[in-house]
Amino acid sequence: MNRIPRVGEKAPQFAAVAFHDGVPVEVRLSQYTGQWVILIFYPGDFTCVCPTEIAALAVKYPAIRELGAEILVVSTDEVETDRRFHERCLSKLVPGGARFPLLSDPGGVIGSMYGVYDTQARLELRSHFIIDPEGIIQSLEMVAAHVGRSAKEMLRQLRALKEHHATGRMMPCGWEPGKPTLAAGVDTGEGTLPGDSWKPRDAF
Repeated sequence: MNRIPRVGEKAPQFAAVAFHDGVPVEVRLSQYTGQWVILIFYPGDFTCVCPTEIAALAVKYPAIRELGAEILVVSTDEVETDRRFHERCLSKLVPGGARFPLLSDPGGVIGSMYGVYDTQARLELRSHFIIDPEGIIQSLEMVAAHVGRSAKEMLRQLRALKEHHATGRMMPCGWEPGKPTLAAGVDTGEGTLPGDSWKPRDAF
């Protein structure tokens, strides 16, 4: 398995065929330069947990697009399998199904670039990366195949990352729009406290 790119590093560039808006299309990461991207890897179509994740993302997709971001989801399934998955499963779980591209990575080429392709199982590990408009990875997560991720948390992180990107302010635990942010503290060697504007209750 290849090394997983770290936060602060350039996201590896790729191109793939995807099922999108009812037809196969070519998708390149480079075409999204200048906007945020949530790049999501999942083990496979027609599995137990994955449809719940993709459907939840489809529900949150309008909010993610309002932030000027795009979702790209990647599995090792063929494009035709993605088509059937969308028509027979996703479109029944969510009106209109998934409006973002379902990328096909049957040889694990993209997954290998991101260090998330399991060569023994020949599947992508359940993981995702949030990439900023300059193509830099700002967040990454990997969880066990049997545990689904939270689309709500992905959206929260995207909002927090965008706020920091725009203002330079620091985002405390559980930050949501409208909650206090923090000024970047000076490292005195003794650490810094959040200040009076933030209380632990703000994280919940």
